[in-house]
Amino acid sequence: MAKSNGYKWEFKPRFRRHAFGWKSQPAIARVKAAVSEIRQVARTDATLAAGGAVLFLETVSAALEHVDSSSGAIGTAVGHAVSELAAVIAAAPADPATRAAWLERLFDAHADDQIPYIERLADHWGELCASKDVASAWADRLIGITRMALSPDKNRRGYFHGTSACLSALLAAERYDELIDLVSGDRFWPYKRWAVRALAAQRRWTDAIEYAEACRTPSTAPSVDSLCEAMLLSAGRSDEAYARYALGANRTGTYLAWFRAVTKKYPHRAPAQILADLVRYTPGDEGKWFAAAKDAGLLDEALALANCAPCDPKTLTRAARDFAARNPSFAVGAGMAAMHWLVHGYGYEITGADVWAAYSRTLEAAARAGDQDTTRDRIRALVASEQQSGRFVTTILGATLGLPP
Repeated sequence: MAKSNGYKWEFKPRFRRHAFGWKSQPAIARVKAAVSEIRQVARTDATLAAGGAVLFLETVSAALEHVDSSSGAIGTAVGHAVSELAAVIAAAPADPATRAAWLERLFDAHADDQIPYIERLADHWGELCASKDVASAWADRLIGITRMALSPDKNRRGYFHGTSACLSALLAAERYDELIDLVSGDRFWPYKRWAVRALAAQRRWTDAIEYAEACRTPSTAPSVDSLCEAMLLSAGRSDEAYARYALGANRTGTYLAWFRAVTKKYPHRAPAQILADLVRYTPGDEGKWFAAAKDAGLLDEALALANCAPCDPKTLTRAARDFAARNPSFAVGAGMAAMHWLVHGYGYEITGADVWAAYSRTLEAAARAGDQDTTRDRIRALVASEQQSGRFVTTILGATLGLPP
């Protein structure tokens, strides 16, 4: 590995100001590539990698200024990058002067962040300081403005980009009472959560939970659940963490990912029980848990869920295809469920090809199960009962099934 003064970062010329147009995917790819390069360097030269991380964080916001961020994808990618690179910087064995210079550069970059893309960097400030003494010095530097920003006096309070950095530094410096007192008069959960963490750092678990629960609102509930779950798991109170917070804390973009997140975090609990708890937690969405049940090998439960409430017909058709050889009975059940929801008008952007796929996959599975004629009769009766305007499924399959137009 080249020394710090000779290494040329591949990502650097790609993150010049306004380097990207409006499309987010090329920018996301470049962000991921930059993080990968920095992590690769960190394997052999942690200090050089940290310097690269600082450089990336200094330049990323200006480079992405014209990128369309409406989907949230680019913001998510940069958010993950901030978390990963903050850890690289924190772990680097830098001398005091080098770390001080990094912190100054990062603080200036955070102040200049207009979109903002690296706003979350302030949450890692205590880690970036890498020692209690440095964190305490930064807390002293920021606490005066932070106190004014959090003042209950509307004529004095206002936004200060260094507020979270100050709170993070106080936590790292173990100045817990000061931190708790500083946010005591504020109502903003992103600041109040630092007091919860300060209580947890002192192993005052009950006080921390009560403090967090007092901040619960519909908008803060996911974050409160996540923080409280983490505290209880740290305290070795796994059963309580599961009973009170696991289901809400681990919600993700899909129901399958949600199920996997909970089962991964609580491996000692039976998947069937976790599934049942999640189903009860989301009344009316039973059909959306089909994929999770199938993934866990809970095939009877999967079919019951698919027939209980609307389930994506395309998902059911894929299951009929995938299980036709190894479990034709389950495949037929999934295919019939797909046909049921198609006949009742469910599904997103359904085409004639989707109807034909559900029909053919179901019959293929039925042939393997030795029940093709009976299954065809069931499909005919189901399609004949269609009441939806336009009778879309009947239009597609009517002639094949011998139904009147």
